[in-house]
Amino acid sequence: MAANDTSATTGGDTVHGLMAINSRGLVSTSEGTNRGAFGPQEWGLLATAGCVWGSSFFFIAEALEHFEPMLITWLRVLLGFLTMSLFPKSRAPIDAEDWKRVIFLGVIWMSIPLSMFPFAERRVSSSVTGMLNAAVPIFTAVVATVLLRRLPGVRQRWGLLVGTFGIMLIGIPSIRQGGTETIGVLMILLALCCYGIASNVVVPLQQKYGALPILRRVAGVATVLLSPFGIVGATNSTFGWKAMAANTALGVFGSALAFIALTTLAGRVGSTRASTNTYLIPVVALFLGTVVRDESIEAFSVVGCVVVLIGAYLASRADSATRAAPSARLSGTSQ
Repeated sequence: MAANDTSATTGGDTVHGLMAINSRGLVSTSEGTNRGAFGPQEWGLLATAGCVWGSSFFFIAEALEHFEPMLITWLRVLLGFLTMSLFPKSRAPIDAEDWKRVIFLGVIWMSIPLSMFPFAERRVSSSVTGMLNAAVPIFTAVVATVLLRRLPGVRQRWGLLVGTFGIMLIGIPSIRQGGTETIGVLMILLALCCYGIASNVVVPLQQKYGALPILRRVAGVATVLLSPFGIVGATNSTFGWKAMAANTALGVFGSALAFIALTTLAGRVGSTRASTNTYLIPVVALFLGTVVRDESIEAFSVVGCVVVLIGAYLASRADSATRAAPSARLSGTSQ
């Protein structure tokens, strides 16, 4: 998988114009360079991100048996940074004006959401956490609609409605329990909101530099920000080889490989279509949670998972009848 080979080479002046326009705003995005059907590379990137992140909730649950939540987050981000640093391309320079976006992504793409999941899994199961993540395309589509200033098509609007209903179904069993489980669901939803914003912001950066130079710096920012919390978490943790192995897998695969795959895919096909990698997350998380960890799942959550997948699929679909003309898109991306 080439993580740094998808700088915008298609679309010509249109793509470069989009990037130039988007360079004005901190929270901005652009269209993908490939609006056609997925090819083998796109499907490979999608499957890589979806399967790796589907297993991450299992690894978090394993690590929680010995490690405090903030230690887990700090270690996975640090290990992700070290893994990406092994590739010379990750040290390619970026323009000074883009550092504000890198720092922003370090906060909302890694620091906040990756901190939320370990705390949430103290309150809800890894299976439910994974199923809720199927809603990422819905959050991503909403943010893309705002940033690109064009309304979603009819299918997408139905998808948002159906997906929201599915999220409610997944959360019902936890909300009925009240107290800590409700807080856990809210933490997960906060993380998904962050993902929806970050998945859009990273698109023009990937098109300009490739995945590795951006992600290594994003992980570096997050590592520095999380260091005090990670050190405190280490003092309250006990060592366990299984927990360390799980955390290592989280860092190498979840915070490096999966992020590289998603970022590369987002630059190619756009944020909303790339976020459909989360279709695979509930399947993997549900399998590992129920088969390996023997977690119990209520029927409401399973039905809600299916409904969210349907909604996310509809939200990610392009409606040709409602697409704006290229000139309209260019004028609509100014922030």
